[in-house]
Amino acid sequence: MIVITSNQISEEQVQNIVDEIEKEGLQAHVSRGEDRNVIGLIGSVNPKLAEHLRQMKGVENVIKISKSYKLASRDFHPADTVIDIKGTKIGGGNLVVMGGPCAVESAQQIDEIAQLVKAAGGQVLRGGAFKPRTGPYSFQGVGVEGLIMMAEAGQKHGLLTITEVMTPEYVDICAEYADILQVGTRNMQNFDLLRKLGTCGKPVLLKRGFSATYDEFLNAAEYILAGGNPNVMLCERGIRTFETYTRNTLDLTAIPVLQGLSHLPVISDPSHGTGRRELVEPMSKASVAAGADGLIIEMHTDPDNSMTGDGVQSLFPDQFAALLKDLEQLAPLVGKSFATTKAPASEFVRV
Repeated sequence: MIVITSNQISEEQVQNIVDEIEKEGLQAHVSRGEDRNVIGLIGSVNPKLAEHLRQMKGVENVIKISKSYKLASRDFHPADTVIDIKGTKIGGGNLVVMGGPCAVESAQQIDEIAQLVKAAGGQVLRGGAFKPRTGPYSFQGVGVEGLIMMAEAGQKHGLLTITEVMTPEYVDICAEYADILQVGTRNMQNFDLLRKLGTCGKPVLLKRGFSATYDEFLNAAEYILAGGNPNVMLCERGIRTFETYTRNTLDLTAIPVLQGLSHLPVISDPSHGTGRRELVEPMSKASVAAGADGLIIEMHTDPDNSMTGDGVQSLFPDQFAALLKDLEQLAPLVGKSFATTKAPASEFVRV
């Protein structure tokens, strides 16, 4: 249930409404907009309380939200959420590109890639220090050392950093070094992890489970929001279908659907969404055309020899640079703002 008030209401009146809600053992979440304020009620609401709130000074309406995800719903937060991380804004018409390797392999490797991401116009350096792998004998990442390497490379080249966190126990250490914490597809319904991320104070990129419905996806985001962390991004990274030519089927429909249902920024992952290098460029452009707020793209200087074995879906540096140059032209056509830094094409040499 949500309580709608005029934006002319005083802070004291808003607090009075919140106090009445909390007296009944419910949680109240206040969202302030340009035209109105929305106060979300979390918990089972007595009809008498709803009527009482409706009669309070400054209240315009009380509406029941039928969706199981309240805080993630656009009903609760009509305006797009914009996440501001050290001056880089995600959501609200901004287009952000996150680029880098599947995994951090060495200090030299991640520093070189960070330089290339920055020169191409990317804003965020991606890289996994801990890698969830299907097989127990596959490369599992370099651990905390990788976090330190990536943090140093990001700071040196003026990039934000994003890395995947796999368990609640590693949230604090990942939050110490990374600007954004990523939840992988296998952990979308790891509810202990989601609850911990709700209290970590760092923005979270939540990847859709490869068999998850939109409703399940948004309910997973709700766990983080309900924990007190409003800075959540939804990531469409492909779903499992009957098709075997591609690694997954990138669900472009998810982008406008999720933006209609929720106020949270939507990021597309064409690398995992296709699993094929030659499809990353067209699906990146298609994602932007569909309204994506950002892209997370794998790029490696020597993808055919990457330690994770996922090189087949990683772009070469020159391909990454050419794609971002095209996106700079595409973004304004679909109402997006994309600020890039320019670098001579000669700087991007394929290994």
